[in-house]
Amino acid sequence: MVKKGTAAAKTAMSRIYLSPPHMSGNELCLVKEAFESNWIAPVGPHVDAFEEEVAQFLGVGHAAALSSGTAALHLALRLVGVEAGDEVICSSLTFSATANPILYERGRPVFIDAERSSWNIDPELLRREIKDAAKRGNLPRAAIIVDLYGQSADYDRILETCAEYDIPIIEDAAEALGATYNGRQVGVFGRLGVLSFNGNKIITASGGGMLVSDDRSLIEQTRFLATQAREPAPHYEHSAVGYNYRLSNVLAAIGRAQLGVLPKRVQARRRIFSIYREGLGDLPGIAFMPEAKYGRATRWLTCMTIDPKDFGASREDVRLALAAANIEARPVWKPLHLQPIFSEYRVCGGAVAQDIFEHGLCLPSGSSLSDADLNRIIEIVRSVSVHK
Repeated sequence: MVKKGTAAAKTAMSRIYLSPPHMSGNELCLVKEAFESNWIAPVGPHVDAFEEEVAQFLGVGHAAALSSGTAALHLALRLVGVEAGDEVICSSLTFSATANPILYERGRPVFIDAERSSWNIDPELLRREIKDAAKRGNLPRAAIIVDLYGQSADYDRILETCAEYDIPIIEDAAEALGATYNGRQVGVFGRLGVLSFNGNKIITASGGGMLVSDDRSLIEQTRFLATQAREPAPHYEHSAVGYNYRLSNVLAAIGRAQLGVLPKRVQARRRIFSIYREGLGDLPGIAFMPEAKYGRATRWLTCMTIDPKDFGASREDVRLALAAANIEARPVWKPLHLQPIFSEYRVCGGAVAQDIFEHGLCLPSGSSLSDADLNRIIEIVRSVSVHK
């Protein structure tokens, strides 16, 4: 037993966050370069280089660095022509930032349930909804497909359906940079792909996002709209509504250093998942988010479900036990069709996403977690179970 007040006791109760930033050590050098060159404001050489390096990593033609993943989603909807009253297909099991930009443009989200085999959008329900929409003569203007918790959706089936009805796909890969689908990096399967470099992501630029596409004209339009839609004139000339959505050169410098260690961060998160699975997988009632056979997940967050009948305690009991030990864990995303802000919109299915939410918990998954941290988390989870 560790005595209260000792260094070991302080370590035992030190805060463990869900997914904190993990610096590589090279960030400060590139940030210093930005300061020394006085490229502090948006755009600059680090922005250009970051765009080129991300595009090369993904194997996509073009990229535009933006202030956030949400900004990227918003511009993507503008670029595919979403207007007031248009319906937009959207994954339900995701964060609200996926659907909020639909409302920015006064569109109407149509939420699609998850499939149990990947927790991502169910391709069969998607096909059913689009076929029904075609019969009604009201096809959705676009489809936002999420790659959830570091795992790709099943794009072969999704692409086939959307191509048949000429519905552009916006791939929300904000949670999945570094994951693959059939050997290809995620982010490249839609007409436009969205990335996020928020502070909790697998790599971070402190903030920021990116919009990627093989269509050069779409990325050129992105840069135009993201810089207040300023026309090429010696004065300030504007013929369209624009936005202040470009990424800072300083943050792009951080992002470049982070991108260089992305493969190591993926390896670390997958190792963390393996340790959790080994330490908790034998407990009755515990199941982990499955890895689909078609791809390789990053395990951005290790997510599990808890059956209270078999485990002997609920998801919330486990979360509160971790919180009492100064450890951050969170329920999985509350499905968007259950959120008050989206309650008036249509949903196809919904029971699977609701069940995952009611039983699902995200465990601390930061790539800088030590084995001691992981053992501490595992011991607390085990202590809550009647089986121990």
